[in-house]
Amino acid sequence: MLFGKKNGGGIADVIRCDEAEYLVWKWVPIGTFGDSDRANAIRWGSSLRVKDGELAVFFYKQDNGDRMHDFIVGPYDETLKTANFPILSSVLGSAFDGVSPFQAEVYFINLALNNQIRFGVRYFDVFDPRFLDFAVPVSATGTMTFNITDYRSFIKMNRLIQFDKNDFYSQISDAVSKSVKGVIANCPSDNGIPVLQIERKILNINELIRPHIDAICADYGVNCKRFDLSTIEIDKSSEGYAELRNVTASQQARSIEASTEINIRNLDEVQQLNTLDMAEKLRIQRKGAELQAETHHLDVHRLNLQAGVLQTAAQNLGGMGDMGNSGGGSENNGLNPAGLMMGMALGGAMGGQMAGMVNQMGQNMQQSSSSMPPPPLQSLYSISVNGQTQGPFGIEQMRLFAHQGAVSADTFVWKQGMAEWQAAGSVAELQAIFGAMPPAPPSAI
Repeated sequence: MLFGKKNGGGIADVIRCDEAEYLVWKWVPIGTFGDSDRANAIRWGSSLRVKDGELAVFFYKQDNGDRMHDFIVGPYDETLKTANFPILSSVLGSAFDGVSPFQAEVYFINLALNNQIRFGVRYFDVFDPRFLDFAVPVSATGTMTFNITDYRSFIKMNRLIQFDKNDFYSQISDAVSKSVKGVIANCPSDNGIPVLQIERKILNINELIRPHIDAICADYGVNCKRFDLSTIEIDKSSEGYAELRNVTASQQARSIEASTEINIRNLDEVQQLNTLDMAEKLRIQRKGAELQAETHHLDVHRLNLQAGVLQTAAQNLGGMGDMGNSGGGSENNGLNPAGLMMGMALGGAMGGQMAGMVNQMGQNMQQSSSSMPPPPLQSLYSISVNGQTQGPFGIEQMRLFAHQGAVSADTFVWKQGMAEWQAAGSVAELQAIFGAMPPAPPSAI
């Protein structure tokens, strides 16, 4: 460090910056000007005051000619001395024994200032890549705000001894304007932004320009805080604008007309497809109705077949009264009461089955006409009576037989899926019809 704590000695000079607005400012003793030795002479005992947001930079030469520099970041308020800074001995020179002024340049750099540069790009030609014959004049304005954060890079990029703020601002403004012009001119071809819509795309174009501005700031050792493209303006009175507008409007009209024709053609095709689809659906519905009618006829045919079977079975019931009386005894006039009872029971069951078949067919026809699903399938059992197979009968018919005593738990039954004949009482589905039977009446005396 060049400076230590205040030692209470006499103060020859106060090294400080009292400028209101500055970017880089060089300090010289009061009453001196320029870069003379006297202007760069700092007397021993001077104090340095650096405000918050400021940076003081000391440049000085050693006896061997090497140029040295030191940075003092504010806030700082101290007095020059060599007690803890041996390099000052070589700066002051042994011949003066620390009492002669030493040569040093002191610069103050404003780190807190937000520097704003306004730029404006005069009208330049922008071309639509589809119509390169029509040049449209476009202008742009805006601002860029920057500050100094990396002061070492700033000092490296800029010679402080020759620094001029206006010249510095002018250099940056020229570079910014060049980039703005280049990006806007190439937006139609590089980014697909139509020339006639370029004013409305100002936010998009602002983002396209920003990387170029950051690169410029890096070249000058400053930090871009904000970039604002304020306006993009088209010269609507120009001949190129009028010609481009006319040709694009004409092209757009043709495009709309062609698109409308395509949409109408597509609509016709869709309507044709819908018509064909409706016709196909009607054909399928008619076919379904025909199949339902055929199904009804098939049910009637099935009923006729089953009726014929039942009729044949009914004709055989007459012989059941003679079962067990092959001798033709006269006690019962040739009748077998047990066989007759079995015949009557089976005849009633068959009649009930016939009625059930008719009702079932009617229900099937009604359900088919209303598109209802078919009723659940019922189990059908065949029964063995005196070595003859009867049936098959449904659960309700079997329940009736059990109630009439024509079928008992010991009667052998069989249905589809059973490996062999089984006693009805051993079939789980039939056990319930026997459990509800009332006890047999007492025998008459």
